[in-house]
Amino acid sequence: MGRVPPYKPDAAKVQAALDAQLTALGEPPYDGPEALGSLLGACVTVVLRAYERGLRPEREAARFAVRHLLDRLATAAPGRTVEVRVPPYAAVQCVEGPRHTRGTPPNVVETDARTWLELATGRLAWAEAMAAGSVAASGARADLAEYLPLA
Repeated sequence: MGRVPPYKPDAAKVQAALDAQLTALGEPPYDGPEALGSLLGACVTVVLRAYERGLRPEREAARFAVRHLLDRLATAAPGRTVEVRVPPYAAVQCVEGPRHTRGTPPNVVETDARTWLELATGRLAWAEAMAAGSVAASGARADLAEYLPLA
């Protein structure tokens, strides 16, 4: 079975979610580059800004931000040994090694959206998140420190 291609969201839907998040923050609509990567990167930034202000981010903007960075992890660490879950938004399999096919994977990482975004962007170190109990990681290969932050 071949590698699953990364999820490609519709740029118009990403921009709509981004603008909704910006509106919720009391900021003007996005006026940057219209390329999908730029829109997704902007989603990450504004969702983190919502968290920093003590607000709950807009669901669609958070979903696009989380999914974008999970896809980047899967690209940076291809494989199917570790399942990284960020409920309720998304999950990916990554890291080379023995492939998991049925039932609960032996190597699972699970965290919330804010922690994932902070880990992936380098605002939070893996060791700090583990020490704080912000990440549940089980299995011999479930340490993502060498892959984070994402470039």
